[in-house]
Amino acid sequence: MQLKKLKPLTNEYLESIGFHWHTDDDNTSYISDEVVEITEDEATAYYEATNELYEMYCEAGEHVIENNLFHELNIPFNLVELIKQSWEDDVHWHLYGRFDLAGGIDGKPIKLIEFNADTPTSVFETAIIQWAMLKFNDLEESSQFNSLYESLKDNFKRFVTLNTPIEDFEKYYKDLNFKILFSSISESIEDENTVKLLQHIANEAGYITDFEYMEDVEFSNDGISKKDKIFEFWFKLIPWEDIAIDEGELAVLLTDIINNKKAIIVNPAYTVMFQSKGFMKILWDLYPNHPLLLETSFEPLNSKKQVEKMCFGREGANTAIINADNSLEIKTDGEYDNFKPIYQEYVEFPKDNNGDFYQAGVFYAYEACGLGFRKGGIILDNYSKFVGHIVK
Repeated sequence: MQLKKLKPLTNEYLESIGFHWHTDDDNTSYISDEVVEITEDEATAYYEATNELYEMYCEAGEHVIENNLFHELNIPFNLVELIKQSWEDDVHWHLYGRFDLAGGIDGKPIKLIEFNADTPTSVFETAIIQWAMLKFNDLEESSQFNSLYESLKDNFKRFVTLNTPIEDFEKYYKDLNFKILFSSISESIEDENTVKLLQHIANEAGYITDFEYMEDVEFSNDGISKKDKIFEFWFKLIPWEDIAIDEGELAVLLTDIINNKKAIIVNPAYTVMFQSKGFMKILWDLYPNHPLLLETSFEPLNSKKQVEKMCFGREGANTAIINADNSLEIKTDGEYDNFKPIYQEYVEFPKDNNGDFYQAGVFYAYEACGLGFRKGGIILDNYSKFVGHIVK
């Protein structure tokens, strides 16, 4: 793999555009001062692989619903009706997600690691920061596989136009003046400013928007509101499984709100199916030995190096790498060990000369639209760095 050294953006500049999580707790920069150099062919391969994977996810989602496999995916029972309703009704549009992939830049095949379909992070980094890095270094900022910002704007318009051309947005919107309320938890500046970036993009798309912290949003049989102002759409950067487990009454109320067509929630409830790492076992059952997939099971694999991880979990927590002889190579602690484990065939990420591993993340918003990388140890955790890219 090839890396290109860049002059880093200053913390002052990053903060001026709302990016405050630039320094990790160990006082090292979260944004790498290098970018990964990729070829046009590699960019095309990421694009095509991600589009194919999303089609496979949709086919497998239908299989899960038809066969009532929610328990296998460790999905809380109080989300099942929400999932079915949002899946069956075309107005519940999936705004965006991020596929995590191995390979692609080292001459090795692209392999799916997981799909962050519900509350993916790195939107700000992918859409804004890596573009700004190239511009700051007098490089051609368009030399990226990265149309995430514009793709999100177009997808917001599809909430209204659905499967008709997005050019029809003004015709539909003009008489309706749709409103979107954006929400995050109040304790995370990263979540808040990521949501406010999405709010800004929705404003540019033509919506009336507002922001409110999750704890202050008003929910009732009349819909979702802020200070008695009702919103047709609600975007929340709060995982569906957290709502189901921690706010059971809210899950029931949201089910009623959707059933009574009082609001549309983004990302829709069916994305929790895709978010579950158990979904990759369903994919393997439906597409055995597919070149983009790794063998995945709910039981330990026989005589294979493998990764044990929980159906729901983040930032590498509660993850173990187990050698083919069943010896433990490495294991991380975390708060997700109450979820069901899955076992996925191990594949090594691309590695630089310093021994750091690189995982590609490709955003999907109607189509594959933005590439970025995370750099870190053999298990990528909350100390992993964001690395941009440039197409040579």
